Amino acid sequence: MRIPKVPCKIEVYAAVNPSEDPEKVRLAVSNVINTSDFQYKEGSIKATSTDVESLSKIQEIIQKYRTAKVYRRQMRYNTKGDTTWFYLNKQAAFVDVLAICEEAEESAMGPIKVIIHSNDLDKIKDWLAPEPVVEE
Repeated sequence: MRIPKVPCKIEVYAAVNPSEDPEKVRLAVSNVINTSDFQYKEGSIKATSTDVESLSKIQEIIQKYRTAKVYRRQMRYNTKGDTTWFYLNKQAAFVDVLAICEEAEESAMGPIKVIIHSNDLDKIKDWLAPEPVVEE
């Protein structure tokens, strides 16, 4: 499926615990989103993008492991207006594995939170985690 050309803002947050190396947390976040815009402040790292394509790694993993249903459920549950979000496991992301968390507590060192803002959220959700095609 082609990447939708829709205006959006993507924010990816991860807390940096006192026992963690901020560079390792930045690496974990960079394994989630393709962007070079990182900010470290007040004990957290934030990455932002205005390009849906920056989520392409997540989209590829969803396709590869056929986990669209789980992502769609989390995005549906966490949608409010023009915003949706989901958690990813920070430790898994550090080793370049993307694992969705239904609750923040599933990630021992705290999760990475991916927030998507768009007036055309359905197009982004349909590209990121498409509904499975039912064959008759």
